Amino acid sequence: MKPRIVLVEDDDRLRTLVTDFLQEAHYDVTSLEEGSDLVPLVSQHPPELIILDIMLPGLDGFGLCRQLRQFYRGPLLFMTARGDDLDHVMGLEIGADDYITKPVEPRVLLARVQALLRRVGSPPTLAHDSPARLQFGSLVIDKPARSVKLANSPIKLTSHEFDMLWLLACHAGDVVDRNTIYERIIGREYDGLDRSADVRISRLRKKLEDDPGNPFRIKTIWGKGFFFVAEAWD
Repeated sequence: MKPRIVLVEDDDRLRTLVTDFLQEAHYDVTSLEEGSDLVPLVSQHPPELIILDIMLPGLDGFGLCRQLRQFYRGPLLFMTARGDDLDHVMGLEIGADDYITKPVEPRVLLARVQALLRRVGSPPTLAHDSPARLQFGSLVIDKPARSVKLANSPIKLTSHEFDMLWLLACHAGDVVDRNTIYERIIGREYDGLDRSADVRISRLRKKLEDDPGNPFRIKTIWGKGFFFVAEAWD
């Protein structure tokens, strides 16, 4: 069965080009000119991936992303002409999994799509004997169910946020370097400038009641990577 992608793009020519290209790559693509039908469509028939423009008539892509993240946990990719770093960071902070700037090279778009879908289809593991369930004090991470509870309260995470947490938790007590995170979670090499991992860590901290100003549960080790503190969840 072909993975289903929903594309929202108001430029007729680009929408047709992207749709045709992805269909040739064996994806089932539903394309929309504006976002008014997106939320009900996704709520009734969740796709494997959403590609979303930001500058749309009516509610823009940021607003749509916020609505979708109330219930949709699958990967979401912003494809937009807005290349400002602040827009990029904002997109990631409100729940996007990746951000690509127009004009888009089709093969680059396809690589991003494939990387996002691999993260969903094959969540990263670090060892052959990696457990299916991890518990650190009040934090419980269930890999088969892809669920997280903190103090018995469910924590809603996107697919990439869950994979990031699982990766760090499997390496509890060790520093996970940025290269590993980018290769396993984001699906591309770390270029030394990309802030995607930092934004995802920031979102995780907020959801897991970590202090953003002085994090004690997921620490940043400057120049190296991130450190999951196993003893910080009591």
